[in-house]
Amino acid sequence: MPIQQGNTHVWTKSSYSTGNGACVEVKSPAVRTVAVRDSKEPQGPALSFRPEVWGAFVSRVSAEHSGVARA
Repeated sequence: MPIQQGNTHVWTKSSYSTGNGACVEVKSPAVRTVAVRDSKEPQGPALSFRPEVWGAFVSRVSAEHSGVARA
């Protein structure tokens, strides 16, 4: 999943989210940061990642989910 570069203050979550509250939400408030939070606690803390680190994490999770992950 490519990380969109740019400034956005909108939290988004996966299109696979079923509304059960077991999701994370992501936003990119600055070009150098991707913020991640628990959707059940929108006023709670958020973790920040460099876009390339977040992109690598998402790519790995996607690969494992599709069954093509490498050890």
